[in-house]
Amino acid sequence: MVAILSPRQREMLVSVSLVATVACIVLGAWEFIVWKFDLPKALLPTPRQCWDAAVLERVALFRATLSTGTSAFCGLLVAVAMGYGLAVIFSQSRSLRLALFPYVILLQTVPIVAIAPLLIVWSGYTFRTVLIVTAIVCLFPIVNSVTGGLMSTKQDTNDLFRLYGAGRWKLLLHLQIPSSVSHLMLGTKTSSGLAVIGAIVAEFFVGNSTSYDGLGTLMTGWANLLKTDALVSAVFASAMLGVFLFGTVHLISAVFLRRWTSFATAAG
Repeated sequence: MVAILSPRQREMLVSVSLVATVACIVLGAWEFIVWKFDLPKALLPTPRQCWDAAVLERVALFRATLSTGTSAFCGLLVAVAMGYGLAVIFSQSRSLRLALFPYVILLQTVPIVAIAPLLIVWSGYTFRTVLIVTAIVCLFPIVNSVTGGLMSTKQDTNDLFRLYGAGRWKLLLHLQIPSSVSHLMLGTKTSSGLAVIGAIVAEFFVGNSTSYDGLGTLMTGWANLLKTDALVSAVFASAMLGVFLFGTVHLISAVFLRRWTSFATAAG
């Protein structure tokens, strides 16, 4: 059966097999450590206990994952829109890039746990606060990647466009923007995992005083109740959510934007 598979399919099969093998080894080692040292369930439950807790709390987990996923996805979209707009401005004006880019870096370096309480004071215990925190976390990789993409076109290609009378805006629309699509998708892939982190961190604060449903809220509640098995299942759900967002961005890049990523390879 393997012989009739294409090289790409064989590579995918090998990759999945390796990932599954590592997962089995980790789960087996985890189970052995708990059994060997007789660790209490509140400290470290076994994988089977975590699975049982996930099944028991499946409704709450599904609702929380959906809520956090919505926040992460919307925050990522906001970051893409804002980041691309800023990147275009930076690529067209060296003065603005030198003046404003350090503040974009500042948003990345300031701990989000320090910003979140301040945003709650300004925006309240609402979905909007979670959205803002998520967008802030996702912004820098997109701005950095797209700015580099807009400014990475070959000088020979730029000269050819100018030879045919293309001004700054035609150069931007017909050369720089198409060339930046692959960089946009690279930055968005990086930010897709950060979006889940930002949403959950915001929910740690927002969920403390409201009925806001999210994985961060569940984690806080289950940690206080020492429901470690359910807590681990929530952590796993958040990891799978990040993988799903990354996969969605990769699918969009590979299927719907293949023409533009191919153009970037040729023009860059």
